[in-house]
Amino acid sequence: MDKLKCPSFLKCRGKEKVTASSENFHVGENDENQDRGNWSKKSDYLLSMVGYAVGLGNVWRFPYLTYNNGGGAFLIPYAVMLALAGLPLFFLECSLGQFASLGPVSVWKILPLFQGVGITMVLISIFVTIYYNVIIAYSLYYLFASLQSELPWKNCSYWADQNCSRSPIVTHCNTTSQTGVIIYANKSWVDSNNYTCINGTEVYQPGQLPSEQYWNKVALQRSSGLDETGEIVWYLALCLLLAWLIVGAALFKGIKSSGKVVYFTAIFPYVVLLILLIRGATLEGASKGISYYIGTQSNFTKLQEAEVWKDAATQIFYSLSVAWGGLVALSSYNKFNNNCFSDAIVVCLTNCLTSVFAGFAIFSILGHMAHISGKEVSQVVKSGFDLAFIAYPEALAQLPGGPFWSILFFFMLLTLGLDSQFASIETITTTIQDLFPKVMKKMRVPITVGCCLVLFLLGLVCVTQAGIYWVNLIDHFCAGWGILIAAILELIGIIWIYGGNRFIEDIEMMIGAKSWIFWLWWRACWFVITPILLIAIFIWSLVKFSRPHYGEISYPDWGVAIGWCMIIFCIIWIPIMAIIKIIQAKGNIFQRIVSCCRPASNWGPYLERYRGERYKDMVDPKKETDHEIPTVSGSGKPE
Repeated sequence: MDKLKCPSFLKCRGKEKVTASSENFHVGENDENQDRGNWSKKSDYLLSMVGYAVGLGNVWRFPYLTYNNGGGAFLIPYAVMLALAGLPLFFLECSLGQFASLGPVSVWKILPLFQGVGITMVLISIFVTIYYNVIIAYSLYYLFASLQSELPWKNCSYWADQNCSRSPIVTHCNTTSQTGVIIYANKSWVDSNNYTCINGTEVYQPGQLPSEQYWNKVALQRSSGLDETGEIVWYLALCLLLAWLIVGAALFKGIKSSGKVVYFTAIFPYVVLLILLIRGATLEGASKGISYYIGTQSNFTKLQEAEVWKDAATQIFYSLSVAWGGLVALSSYNKFNNNCFSDAIVVCLTNCLTSVFAGFAIFSILGHMAHISGKEVSQVVKSGFDLAFIAYPEALAQLPGGPFWSILFFFMLLTLGLDSQFASIETITTTIQDLFPKVMKKMRVPITVGCCLVLFLLGLVCVTQAGIYWVNLIDHFCAGWGILIAAILELIGIIWIYGGNRFIEDIEMMIGAKSWIFWLWWRACWFVITPILLIAIFIWSLVKFSRPHYGEISYPDWGVAIGWCMIIFCIIWIPIMAIIKIIQAKGNIFQRIVSCCRPASNWGPYLERYRGERYKDMVDPKKETDHEIPTVSGSGKPE
C-alpha cells in the first residue's frame, strides 16, 4: 500500500505529522533547512549584519579617534586596516557559519581541538551583553528625561553644587580682613564671611557643565568608587528591565522576528544622523567643527606615529564585531549558496562609511557648541560616555527646540544599541540550539525569556551607584584581550591547521569557483598579514596595559583582580576543551592530538544535497561523534 502524500505545510516523520508552526515556529515553510530555519529574505540578513556591526562605537568613538589622529589623514590607516585585518576576518567568519549552518561553538567540528575558542567567543559576548544593555538603559533614561519643555540639564538646578558653571569659576583670591590684613583664601570662605575678592587676584578653574553634573549626580547617582556600591538606582533598573523586555520581544521567534525589527532599528539611525547633520550644518561654528574633524586641520605627519596605525587597526577590529561569535551565528541561517563574499564587502563598507558620516553629524554640532561658548573645538570634544551623555547633550540643550533634538539623538543611540544586542543574544540562543536542538524547538520562547531574565539580574550590579565603574571594568577587560586571542587562534586553526586551501574549496562550494588571482589577496591576508597584525596589536596591548580607571578615579586591587578573573574565566576554556578532546580521543598521545586536529566526521554542509563528492561520506551533523582514528581527510572522505 502506497504511503499517503504529506501536505506541503506538514513535516511528516513516519506516522507522525507535525505542523511547522506547532513545534518549530521559527522555521518557515520555504526554508531549505527545516531543522534550524533560514532568513526569510536576504535583506533581513544584511540589515541584521549591518545593525550588529554598526553600533555605539561608530558614533562615540570613531569621530574622536579621527580628530585625535590627524583628522582626514586618519582615514588612510583606517582604510588600510579595513583591507588587511577587518575584511579578511569578516569574510572568513561569514563563510564559516554559512558553510556548516552551525553557531560559534558547534562550528568547531572543523577543528575539535579548538572548540574552546568558540566557547570563549560566546562567554565574552555574554559579559559584553550584560553591560551593553545597561548603556541602552542609559539611553532610555535620557530619552524619557527629554520629554519635557526644557531639558533638565540645560541649567544648573537643585542637584548642582557650587562648581556647576559653563564659564570658569573663582576658586581662590586675595581679600582684606577686618583688621586690614590681606589674606589668600578659598572663595567659599570669602563668601561665607561676607568678604570680597580684590580685583585681579582671582584664581580660576573650569566649571563643571550642567550636563556633566546631571550625568553624575542625577542619572548615575555616582558613588566615590567601586568600593562604595550604594543602592540600586531604581529608575535605571526599570530602564534596564524595559531594555531587556524589548530585546526579548524582538527575539521570541529568533531570526524570524528580529529579522523584521531590524528594518527599523538598522535604518532609523541613518535617518537621525542625516537630520542632525542637516541641522548642524546650518548652525554658526559648524564649519569650524567639521574642519577639526576631517578638513583643513588634517595632519598627515601623524601617519608617522605607530599609535595612529594601532588605533586604526583596533577600531576596525572591534567595530566590525569579528571574533565575538555573532557573525558566525547570523551567517549560519543563510541558504547554502548565498554569496557571502559580496555580503562581507557590503556590510564592511557600510560600517566604515557610517563611522565617517556620523563624524560630520557629531562635529558640526560640537563646532557650534564651541562657537557659542567661545572655546576651541578641542576643549569641548569628548569620547565614549563623555560624548554621548555630557558633551552632545550639552550642545543639544543650547539649540532652539532642544528637547526635540535630544529625543532624536537618544532614540538613535537606543536603536544603535538594540540591533547589536539582538545579534549578541541570538549568538547565545544559537549556541543553545546547536547543543540542544530538540529542547530549543519546543521551548525557544521560555529559553529566550530565561536568558534575558538571567542577564537582567546579572546586570543589576551595573545600575547601582557604583554601576558605571562595573560597566567600565567589564569593558576594559572582557572587550579587549580575549577577543584578540580568539581571533588569532581562529586564524591559526582554520587557515594553518585545517588548511587555507581546503577552506577556500569549501567556500567555492557555496559561491562558485574563482580564479587563483581572486584568492591571491585572501591567501596573503589569511596566511600572513592578518595574523601578524593581530599578534602585533595583542603584544602592543600587553605592553601598554594600564590599570582601569574612570575619570580620575582608580580601581582598587580587588576590582582589578575581578577583572582578571573575568577574562581568565573566558579564555581558560580554550586549554580545558583541548584537554577534554584529547582525553576523549583514542590511540597514543600523538594519535589523539592528530585526531583532534582533523575535522570531525560530521563536519561539512548541514544539508545532504550540498555535500557533493567531497563530503558524500560525512556523518549526519546532528550526531555527536568521538574523534577517533581514522577521521575525515582533506577530501572529505574517511581515511
